Amino acid sequence: MKTIKGPGIFLAQFLGDTAPFNSLESICKWAAGLGFKGVQIPTWDPRMIDLQKAAESKTYADEIKGIVNAAGLEITELSTHLQGQLVATHPAYNELFDGFAPADKRGNTPARTEWAVNQLKYAAKASRNLGLNAHATFSGALMWHTVYPWPQRPAGLVEAGFKELANRWLPILNEFDANGVDLCYEIHPGEDLHDGASYERFLEATGNHNRACLLYDPSHFVLQCLDYLQYIDIYHEKIKAFHVKDAEFNPTGRSGVYGGYQGWIDRPGRFRSLGDGQVDFKSVFSKLTQYDYSGWAVMEWECCIKHPEDGAREGAPFIKDHIIRVTEKAFDDFAGGGADEHLNKRVLGL
Repeated sequence: MKTIKGPGIFLAQFLGDTAPFNSLESICKWAAGLGFKGVQIPTWDPRMIDLQKAAESKTYADEIKGIVNAAGLEITELSTHLQGQLVATHPAYNELFDGFAPADKRGNTPARTEWAVNQLKYAAKASRNLGLNAHATFSGALMWHTVYPWPQRPAGLVEAGFKELANRWLPILNEFDANGVDLCYEIHPGEDLHDGASYERFLEATGNHNRACLLYDPSHFVLQCLDYLQYIDIYHEKIKAFHVKDAEFNPTGRSGVYGGYQGWIDRPGRFRSLGDGQVDFKSVFSKLTQYDYSGWAVMEWECCIKHPEDGAREGAPFIKDHIIRVTEKAFDDFAGGGADEHLNKRVLGL
């Protein structure tokens, strides 16, 4: 077994226009001061990193790594969640997702998709230059508008959707493979990869690509009423990244999983700061440790009630207290009798 690395923090939700949240150097110092040991860097914000430059220049990548290391931190992974969303976007969502792309690509779906694909390929090379072995992203979605089967889906629609999604991602997956990096999809509502069954269909459509891996985030499974502990039992071999995020689901006679178009504060399912929700993190950390998960435990803070800085301050010790330092010997070694082949045969009656 291996001890999970951490605590880490995903910086995306904390970026801002004022110090210490407006530069990589200052936000890393802030995170280190709270007790974090690693940062997951969002690659769409130029204040954090120039992704193309990090892909094309090892010197620049070393400079970014040096800024992080100078604060006493490590880079856990890079994130291309926003760019990954744009690899596959149904036209119904074009305007809503246009803000994820540069201004000169908005309103031009082919150009936007090409930009997104290139961004992911840059991420593969940048991850290699930074010495990373895992990367966090979204799958995008072509079929999300059909997630509920009404109207009835035409025969072959789902198969065609996953075939197209796989075709878009295969060149990217191959680039990650060439650079020795696992591509970890965050399984998330709004993505075609939103649960285990949809991930399996995608994996099959890619020919079981060895780099098509998973970012595990139990909060999204709480909101779907999915067994997030059994999920680890099923998919542990593919889990290469981990967002530590809490959530709660409190259905009422008025609203359930779909939320009734209500805002986050009124939805039955909502994200919470660590320790304020319903996720059984003791069991989550135990299972991941049991299955030799060797990556980082990275806090992703999202809460509609608590202030983010309080969530971050509480998050580092929360994760630290849940990380299990693995044992190097069996608890009953004191009662062992050593290896004795003849004894073993006698015990077996041989």
